[in-house]
Amino acid sequence: MNRLSAQRLTPSWVYHGEGPCWSPEWGGLAWVDMLAGDILTFGRDEQPRRQHVGTVAACVRPRVNGGQIIAVERGVLLTDAAGNPEREVTLWESPEIRMNEGGVAPDGTFYIGSMAYDQSEGSATLYRVSPDLEWEPVLENVTISNGIAWSPDGSLAYYNDTPTGEVSVFDWSAANGLHNRRAFVTPVVDDDAAAGAWDADEEYEPGSVSANPDGLTVDSEGAVWTALNGAGQVHRYLPDGTLDTVVSVGAKQTTACTLGGQDLRTLYITTSRENLPNDVQPTAGSLYSVRVAIPGLPTARFAG
Repeated sequence: MNRLSAQRLTPSWVYHGEGPCWSPEWGGLAWVDMLAGDILTFGRDEQPRRQHVGTVAACVRPRVNGGQIIAVERGVLLTDAAGNPEREVTLWESPEIRMNEGGVAPDGTFYIGSMAYDQSEGSATLYRVSPDLEWEPVLENVTISNGIAWSPDGSLAYYNDTPTGEVSVFDWSAANGLHNRRAFVTPVVDDDAAAGAWDADEEYEPGSVSANPDGLTVDSEGAVWTALNGAGQVHRYLPDGTLDTVVSVGAKQTTACTLGGQDLRTLYITTSRENLPNDVQPTAGSLYSVRVAIPGLPTARFAG
């Protein structure tokens, strides 16, 4: 098994970092400060550039003809290439539910999931949004709908409903959508990596942390990288489920990851300060990165 250590790339710019995505559409990396409603990109001199889109900015992906599709608090928003809003569709009215993570399928549809603000069990849904912004629920009784990404040939979709503690895999096709769900892996926290994310004045107790699969991405070999929130690490699993790599991250609340850079061989990792006191985890809310051997896949674009 390989071990890597991610390096801190930015100061603690965000409260709840999530949803990193690499695309030439916005000149490289974008990620979200989810509960601030902001999308971040790098501006001049590598300083953050913020695009405010509402109460929540949960996920952003490029569109085929330029612009973005953005999951906002209760729906999705389309922008043009300059970031100007074009159209917004609301999927529900309840103020108790918000959008969370998502991704674009090989057919150009947008899969996006929700969660309750109080994380109540079974209150969330995974939706499919078509290019004309018609939408339908495709998976119900979810609790915290998180990362979703497809295999290189598009026949498999990997998905995290965080409280289940497992990474699921579905068969997928444009005609049949998600079907035949089963467990892909049940991650186990690597104690050495977790200990490295603890503050210097804390004592880490092996076995004391649960694996909480959060955001994920798939590379060009079909391996799945998943962030384990609360454990300060990212795992890479081969297509047969074998644990291949553990990446240590210097913040416990490791939320999501994506592969980017010009050669798609930089793993970018977001972290969060959500619900943390001000005097702990000083690097939480930072962006981390590490170079890897196998490149990622180009980001799929929404067809609408």
